[in-house]
Amino acid sequence: MSVERILLTNDDGIDAVGFRALYEALAVDYDVVAVAPTGDRSSVGRAISADVAVTDHELGYAVDGTPVDCVVVGLDELVPDADLVVAGCNEGANLGAYTLGRSGTVSAVVEGAFFDVPGIATSMYVPGGDDWWKRDLPQASFAHAVRATRFLVDEAVLAGVFEGADYLNVNAPMAEPAEGDGGSEAVGVDGVSAGADSVDVGPAPMRVTTPSEWYGMEATSDGNGGVTISDPIWGRMTAADVPDSVGTDRRAVVDGEVSVSPLSVPHAAASDDELEALVTGYGTDEIDGR
Repeated sequence: MSVERILLTNDDGIDAVGFRALYEALAVDYDVVAVAPTGDRSSVGRAISADVAVTDHELGYAVDGTPVDCVVVGLDELVPDADLVVAGCNEGANLGAYTLGRSGTVSAVVEGAFFDVPGIATSMYVPGGDDWWKRDLPQASFAHAVRATRFLVDEAVLAGVFEGADYLNVNAPMAEPAEGDGGSEAVGVDGVSAGADSVDVGPAPMRVTTPSEWYGMEATSDGNGGVTISDPIWGRMTAADVPDSVGTDRRAVVDGEVSVSPLSVPHAAASDDELEALVTGYGTDEIDGR
């Protein structure tokens, strides 16, 4: 198998900066068809709609729906000959096992795996604690993520990576400049801006990882019927405070590395002798008469 045609989607919306950066880098050598949400559909997981509106877009198609809607519509109707699904680049990391099911970015490639189409989900960690999402980022900030994704698209299929994995979850550190520092030109094939304001950041190290198993979600009542749900990990994303060891996705990003987790579609059945024995006794006097 070789990669010729790519279905590109995301959950930030088809006009997101990171999406455009990834499109432009991949379209240099691949037939890239965008099938992405009309607007922000972050953190919707594998939510799906009964009906969606599809409109033409300069990059492909804009879908008034979720990332999973985009993949189903794309692979079953608009781009049935796609060799690979790429989702991203998401502005904000998707790190840790507990985030995978709620991430629209990751859910898009999970859906693609059920179509037997491998995928790469790419996200970028944006520093800034709880306020990270307020940053106004140029395309050049996505340089590490774009470079890593382009490398994996070029090499992973031919290397046989998808013989053992259904999809790759990629998380990259942010490349400066940030707001006001230039870098407004498009990110090119090498993952850096090709314009006069470009900043050659060079490749970040890449590490194969497993999703962190640390879980710390909190729910705090205000005493008046309201409850605030929060994830305290964003206040611990420093080398000294992150609760993860080397080899996990979160630790890699904190250490300035590109994290690549080779994953499979969920819900694999596991052998369980105790459950087998319990089911064998279902409907018998020995079990029902307790």
